Amino acid sequence: MTTERLNINEIDPQAFQPMFAMEKYIHAGTLGEDLLALVKIRASQINGCAYCLDMHAKEAREAGVDNRRLDVLAGWREATILFTAREQAAIALTEAVTMISAGGVPDDVWAAAAEQFPGKEMPLLLMAISAINVWNRLAVSTHQSLPNLPAAV
Repeated sequence: MTTERLNINEIDPQAFQPMFAMEKYIHAGTLGEDLLALVKIRASQINGCAYCLDMHAKEAREAGVDNRRLDVLAGWREATILFTAREQAAIALTEAVTMISAGGVPDDVWAAAAEQFPGKEMPLLLMAISAINVWNRLAVSTHQSLPNLPAAV
């Protein structure tokens, strides 16, 4: 168990307001809570963000995402039958954007996402991917504590 380095909300409650506005925009769009949960979980898996994994796995189950799909999300390419073409495109784009320093976003990944997310949906998906990466970086760098932990884990 790591010790929380900094509680941003306690020090400056206004610091998160721009991110909350971004989340409001993202969740008001047409992507759906189930797809957003998959995007958030996959980015959080890559970034090693326990706080976000804990939060978004719960949200995914509340949005009706089957536990089996959550269990295999990190290996989705080996279980494509469990994910729609739209979900696969979103997850692939999430991986590429999250690991952007490893060569950018390949053209085939971009094309698949653009096909599945026409018009305003592509910017919305990019904003969702960007937002979860910001949240991950804040939580991981500050060692944000998991909520409601039992006394002895």
